[in-house]
Amino acid sequence: QVQLVESGGGLVQAGGSLRLSCAATGSIFSINAMGWYRQAPGKQREFLASVRSSTNTNYADSVKGRFTISRENAKNTVYLQMNSLKPEDTAVYYCTAVLILTSRSTIAVWGQGTLVTVSS
Repeated sequence: QVQLVESGGGLVQAGGSLRLSCAATGSIFSINAMGWYRQAPGKQREFLASVRSSTNTNYADSVKGRFTISRENAKNTVYLQMNSLKPEDTAVYYCTAVLILTSRSTIAVWGQGTLVTVSS
């Protein structure tokens, strides 16, 4: 069973910081890419950031300069450091990954989501 386990969400005041973590577990051979999305109430799921390697990252304009994505290959884990948080950052944050399994098949998986609430 391959899954992504997220942690680190919670309540924070505007201007504060949070760090989300997402660990991939199961019969994983390697990880192609990992990323983060979010979905606010009544809105569509929104891309935030992705990472393929330490030098290959992409960010949505809405979070560029405030959020930083990083990856720890030895732990099959991706992080999202979120600084200068705003009330409009309130959403459920989802981790996603493209995994190459030990069977050599490739799958895309999503985490269960973690709630981030930013109070004004």
